[in-house]
Amino acid sequence: VQLQASGGGLVQPGGSLSVSCAASGSIFRLNVMGWYRQAPGMQRELVASITSRGDTNYADSVKGRFTISRDNAKNTVLLQMNSLKPEDTAVYYCNVKTAYNNYWGQGTLVTVSS
Repeated sequence: VQLQASGGGLVQPGGSLSVSCAASGSIFRLNVMGWYRQAPGMQRELVASITSRGDTNYADSVKGRFTISRDNAKNTVLLQMNSLKPEDTAVYYCNVKTAYNNYWGQGTLVTVSS
């Protein structure tokens, strides 16, 4: 299984950006797709996740600003980030968890700066 992330980049505070991730290979259909992030000198933290049923979970710091969605047919997950703040600056990692495995994509850098 491979996870290919795309998106990210540089955005001004208050702006919007999205990151997406496509999973290829054989993945158990019952899974949780999510995005984590890691800022310099910080631990990796969960940003948002979504189950195969569509149940979502968000970190308190992003509630109301970020939206996670998925396409089960395409095995893709999208994180739409609005009202971005400098503290959202981090490397964002795509993740897929099943009952049997835990997969990580390569990170994509999101920088929020004026």
